[in-house]
Amino acid sequence: MNAKDRTALNRLIVYLKPHIGLIIGSLVAMAFVAGAETSIPALMKPLLDRGFSGQLDSKLWQVPVFLVGLALVRSLAQFLSNYLLTRVINAVLLKLREQMFRTLLHASTTFFQKNSASNLINAVVFEVNNVLSIMGAMLISLVRDSLTVVGLIGYLIYLNWQLTLVVLAIFPIIAFVMSKINRRLRSLNREQQTLTSELAYIVEESAAGYKIVKVHGAEEYEMGRFMEKAERLRQFALKSAVAGGLNQPITQLIASMALSIVLVIALMQSAAEGTTVGGFAAFVTAMMLVISPIKHLADINQPVQRGLTAAEMIFALMDQPVEEDESRKLNMKSLQKAKGAIRFENVSFSYQQEVGRKEALMEVNLNIRPGEVVAFVGPSGGGKSTLVNLIPRFFRPTDGHIFLDDIPLEDIALADVRRQIAFVSQDVILFNDTIAANVAYGAAGEQGIDRGRVIDSLEAANLSALMKEMPEGIDTFIGNNGNRLSGGQRQRLAIARAIYKDAPILILDEATSALDSESERQVQDALEQLMAGRTTLVIAHRLSTIEHADRIVVLDHGRVAENGSHDELIQKDGLYANLHRIQFSNA
Repeated sequence: MNAKDRTALNRLIVYLKPHIGLIIGSLVAMAFVAGAETSIPALMKPLLDRGFSGQLDSKLWQVPVFLVGLALVRSLAQFLSNYLLTRVINAVLLKLREQMFRTLLHASTTFFQKNSASNLINAVVFEVNNVLSIMGAMLISLVRDSLTVVGLIGYLIYLNWQLTLVVLAIFPIIAFVMSKINRRLRSLNREQQTLTSELAYIVEESAAGYKIVKVHGAEEYEMGRFMEKAERLRQFALKSAVAGGLNQPITQLIASMALSIVLVIALMQSAAEGTTVGGFAAFVTAMMLVISPIKHLADINQPVQRGLTAAEMIFALMDQPVEEDESRKLNMKSLQKAKGAIRFENVSFSYQQEVGRKEALMEVNLNIRPGEVVAFVGPSGGGKSTLVNLIPRFFRPTDGHIFLDDIPLEDIALADVRRQIAFVSQDVILFNDTIAANVAYGAAGEQGIDRGRVIDSLEAANLSALMKEMPEGIDTFIGNNGNRLSGGQRQRLAIARAIYKDAPILILDEATSALDSESERQVQDALEQLMAGRTTLVIAHRLSTIEHADRIVVLDHGRVAENGSHDELIQKDGLYANLHRIQFSNA
């Protein structure tokens, strides 16, 4: 076992420590199972030697009673050990999933850019089960089966140490075979893990983009992608099955060879020394009983290797740095309600993970007053979205500083920064919950939802008709990402969520892009009321929607190219005026 495997095992053991009482109870029950297994051949010897001698021994009637008693004890002990172990494993499973999901919720934006949703789902939902399979397999096989093997071999030595040496000779042979197969399994399991994630990603893409798939008639193309990965996964699964499946037949073959040798030696001893029938039968019974736990110990190799491979993935995910650790929180400043003043001083930003990509922002200087409506426009790739993503601290500037109410943004507690911001994107994200829960998203359960504010927010977003149409009003479930609503309704529901939050800073990223003309006019009225007294940052491609902004900032290649009101920029006849002419000439 290499250093990585030992580290993974040590970390898993840490999760077992809180359940030491249940584990000890399970181990004791396993010891009873092992003891019962060892006692069975011990009862065979007197039964055969004295029970078939031609004379009736009254004490021999106790042997069947003991056999039934042993079977009862073994069954109860096995049930108890499995039950206690299942409780431990499920408790650890819950803890691991809790910590993994908490890590996901607090991971950085960069982490989500590097990992697909299917990879994360596979890790949290499926791979964690493989990690726990190692616990169950090790605790059962390494404890119960090991105790059984030790007990039976001890009895074999007591009966006939010469024959026992033959039996013991099979162990190093089995260990050698397992070590050879072990390396092959680890490599195959890693490949399977990667291919499983890739297959899940294809399913995720096809399900999310089903409209595009259907419109473009790409069903066969997607089927081809899916089957290519599925076939490769099948091949690797077969290779793993072949490698893992070799353990048991090889073990059985070696054990059968050992049994044949034992029979020959036993016959020779019987002729020379007069070995009794009962003694020989007890020896063979014990030997046959020891083969089963040895096979279990051999078969543990495959699940252990899968578990260790999965453990590497799980702990790699859990070791991801969080956006803001506890030590930083202690030194942060608290901010309950911001006035909304935002200042950029020589701010630059680069997506460092993308090799060869130029800086997205370069030396941006900008001063936004409380309550001001500032629109950001410019060619695609100019840095508009990057700039506003720095304010909720989804990213941190490479150089320079951002100030909120004259306080450096990095010195304010992250939760307090985000409490000041409401965000409406062109890519609407809704949750498979009720209308009320989506509008009051983040509230502490049903009791934390202010239903009156929810209704007011929906009315402000011109969704009164929606509330009347729905069978259960604001308690109606809206489906996966709001698929029971129209595009315009989904967009307005996202706006209602921003209205409900009532934050001093509002970020609108093409917030009216999915609306028809009538809905856009209604929502624009609601947004104008919402923006009153709030610092509002608007990313816009349709320039007609931001002509009345207090200021328009034109970004080009990461720099502030122009800055002023609509009329000022039109008179300047620069980049903004050119963009405006192009849009309205096309219109």
